[in-house]
Formats: sequence, structure tokens, C-alpha cells
Amino acid sequence: MFIVMYSVTGHAQEADSSNESALLGALLQADPAQAQRLERQLQALWDKSGSASADLLLERGRDALEAGDTHAAIEHLTALTDHAPDFAEGWHARASVFFGMERYGLALADLEHALTLNPNNYDAIYGLGLIFEALERPEQAYEAYSRALAIHPHHEEVTKAVNRLKPQIAGKAL
Repeated sequence: MFIVMYSVTGHAQEADSSNESALLGALLQADPAQAQRLERQLQALWDKSGSASADLLLERGRDALEAGDTHAAIEHLTALTDHAPDFAEGWHARASVFFGMERYGLALADLEHALTLNPNNYDAIYGLGLIFEALERPEQAYEAYSRALAIHPHHEEVTKAVNRLKPQIAGKAL
């Protein structure tokens, strides 16, 4: 077991890097620098499928996406979701590819599946917000972004999105 030490408001706190609840709790109280470290630890935890072949498919899918080969990325990530349907990050990664292709319905379906498996994935929730914005549904986007900030208060992109949408929905019921 690997223990991470950091200080929050002057008190020493410990978070087991394999304990999602502890990391998420620490994230709520962290300063921005600590939040970045905790974010990396959470992503590393969420990237662990428990299967070497699933991990390889995730890596190949992400590499293909980075190389701009969306067809190969979809193939690898679909193989991943077929091979490991309970691995939330596979659904999240494929949703990212679909979003980049402007296939919002498919992206939304994959994000919903990912969030069923891991409701704390603030990046997947942020992705929902991006889709709602692309579909010109600012109230739903704002709601998604607010939900993501409730989990990760220092997420820079989400904070920018909330600030961008706030004037549009000011005075409207959220």
C-alpha cells in the first residue's frame, strides 16, 4: 500500500493512493497544487482495469486518437468496451473520440455508461457539459459543470466553463 502525505490547512492528511474515496475527500480540501497531484493519482487509479489486455487496448486507443487516427481509436476502444464492459475508463475514452467526431449521441451514451460505473469521474461529467454546450443546452451544461466542480473544485477547464456560461444563465432557474 502506497501512502501519500500532504498538508491541508496546516494539518497533515493521509490519502491511500489506491483508495478513491480518500483521494476524492482530500481533493475537496486541497489547494490547487495539491489538487493537481491528487488528480494524477485519481487518473492513475481509474486507468487500472485489472487486465493487461484491457490496459493495452486503452493505451492503443489513446495513442491512435493522439495520432489523429479516429477509426483505429474507435476500433481499439470498442474492443476494450467489449472485452471489459465494467471498466469505466474505456467508455470515457471512447466517448472522447466520438465527441471529437461530433457524434454527440454516441458520446453521450458512452459517458452515461462510464458515469454509471464511476459517478465520481469529474472529467466524464465535464464531457457531458461539453456535449450539452455543443447541443446549445447551456442550463444542462452549467448543471454538469457545477456537478464536476462539486467533486473537483480546482478543475481549471470546468471553472472556465462555469464562468463562461454564468452570464448566459444568470436569472434562470438552474
